[in-house]
Amino acid sequence: MSYAFFACLARLKLISRWSLMRNTQPENDAEHSLQVAMIAHAIAVIGRDRYHRDTNPEHVLSLAVYHDATEVMTGDLPTPVKYHNEELRSAYRRLEDVSADRLLSLLPEDLRPAFVPYLKQEEGYGRDVVKAADRISAYIKCLEEKRAGNREFDYAAENVRKSIEAIPLPEVRDFLRDFLPAFEMTLDELNHPSNE
Repeated sequence: MSYAFFACLARLKLISRWSLMRNTQPENDAEHSLQVAMIAHAIAVIGRDRYHRDTNPEHVLSLAVYHDATEVMTGDLPTPVKYHNEELRSAYRRLEDVSADRLLSLLPEDLRPAFVPYLKQEEGYGRDVVKAADRISAYIKCLEEKRAGNREFDYAAENVRKSIEAIPLPEVRDFLRDFLPAFEMTLDELNHPSNE
């Protein structure tokens, strides 16, 4: 018997993000998930090493890798639609749960319990870090679009930045201070010896 779990997840590269916005550079869920995983891992490392959090950064990284996995079944519903009101938010959460169950059914039965924590993420520090990383990734996308002259992302950038600033984790602020400015640099600036 062949199991379709990873073949389905491979289709994350076909799920376009920011579908209601004009993009100078398209972004898909696979690219986004990789960036969120790297950012979440870094935030968890900062949390562990600077703020003595009892966390496993590799577990947080895994949570981030799978954070949008259900979108392979649902697509990426635009934020203004997904969060329009409580009724839509609630319906979307139920849809995500059904999608997670469907994905889990595509694994051998003995492996399903190992993937439940990643596809049905519980509240807690790891999930909070992934949500923060998800917001930071969205903000980076806004910065990239604005640098390309695309004013379509001006409002989104402002709102996403405010949502990040409201996150009460000092490790998130550290990530923003230590790493975010480099996302506004050119390749030559990134490679300049003064940045070492």
